[in-house]
Amino acid sequence: MLKGNSNIPLIIPSYEPDDRLISLLGDLRDNGFDNVIIVNDGSSDEYQHYFDTAKDEYNCTILTHHINLGKGRALKNAFNYCLTTNPDLIGCVTADSDGQHTPKDIVKVMDALIKEPNNLILGCRDFSSGNIPKKSLFGNNLTKHVCHFLCGVNVTDTQTGLRGIPKDYMAFSLDTPGERFEYETRMLINTKNHLDITEVPIKTVYDSKENHQTHFDPIRDSIRIYSIFGSIFVKYIMSSLSSCVLDLLLFALFCRVFNSIYPGMYITVATVCARIISATYNYIINYVFVFKSTENKQLAFIKYTGLAIVQMSLSALFVSMLAVAFANVPEVLIKMIVDTILFFISYYVQHELIFKVKRG
Repeated sequence: MLKGNSNIPLIIPSYEPDDRLISLLGDLRDNGFDNVIIVNDGSSDEYQHYFDTAKDEYNCTILTHHINLGKGRALKNAFNYCLTTNPDLIGCVTADSDGQHTPKDIVKVMDALIKEPNNLILGCRDFSSGNIPKKSLFGNNLTKHVCHFLCGVNVTDTQTGLRGIPKDYMAFSLDTPGERFEYETRMLINTKNHLDITEVPIKTVYDSKENHQTHFDPIRDSIRIYSIFGSIFVKYIMSSLSSCVLDLLLFALFCRVFNSIYPGMYITVATVCARIISATYNYIINYVFVFKSTENKQLAFIKYTGLAIVQMSLSALFVSMLAVAFANVPEVLIKMIVDTILFFISYYVQHELIFKVKRG
C-alpha cells in the first residue's frame, strides 16, 4: 500500500500536546504519510507552536476549535471535513497524539481498511503481555465484558483510538451522540446493526508513569461510557418492573371479577389472564422501546413466548430442587436468587436472539 494514500487521511485529535506529537509526525513522514489532519481541540496559546510546526514543517492540515469541545466533536468535525473535501474518500484512520500508535501499526490498519473497506478496523492492543498497568488491564477486561453482555459487541479492545473507519460509517457517525470519549464507545456499539468489525493486533505502548499524560478523566468519562452500556439494560429493568406491577394489579382485579364466577379456581384463572396481558405488554415494550427491534413481529412473539415458558419452567425446577437441598433457607429467598439469575440470562437471550435489529 502507498502509505500516504490520499484517499485514507490520518486523523489525530489533539488537546494540549507535547513533544510526542512532533516525534510521531516525524516518524509518519519517514514512513511516507502525507495526508495528516490534526484537530486542535481548544488548546491554550502556549501549545500553538506544536500546531504551527505540524503545519509548516510536516504539511499537516490543522482544524481548530476555539474552546475544548471533546474528542467526539473533534472526530465529527474531521469526518465532515474529509467527506466534504474528498469525493474519492475510501475512509480514514484515527490515531492518538500521545505516541501510543506507531506508524507501522497505523499502516497495518490502513492496509486492513483497503482490504475490507466496509468494515470497522480496530487496532487492538495485546493485553496478555506483562507490561500492562494493572489498572488498564482491569479496566479493559471489565469494559469488554460489559460491552459484550449489555450491547452484544464482542471485541478485545474497546478503548483503542487506532481505528480504520469506512466512508459510509464516517457519514453515519456524524449524527451519533457524544462529544467526548464516550463518542468512540457509541460508534463501537452502533456497529452491531451496520457493519462488521475486523481486529488488527498492534503493539502495546505505555510511557513511564512520570511521563504519561492523559486527558481522560477516570471518573467523569467512565461514568459517561458506562451510562451508554447500561442505557438499554435500564430500559429492560423498567420494562420488567412495570410488567410486574401490571401483572399484580391485573391479578388483584381478576380475583375480584372471577371469585364469584369460578369460585373453585378463580386464582388460577386470574393468574393466567393477568400473565397473558402483562406478558403481551412486556413483549410490545421490549420490541418497540427497549431493543427497538426490526425482527418479524410474529417470529419475535413466538420466540418470546417460548422464552417465557422456558424461563417459568426453569424457575419452578430450580426453586424446587434448591428448596430440597437447602431446607433451612426460605423458599422466597431461593426464588429471588434463581429469578435474578434467569433475569440476566433472559436479557441476553432477548437482546441476541429474539429482538434482533437488521442492518441498515
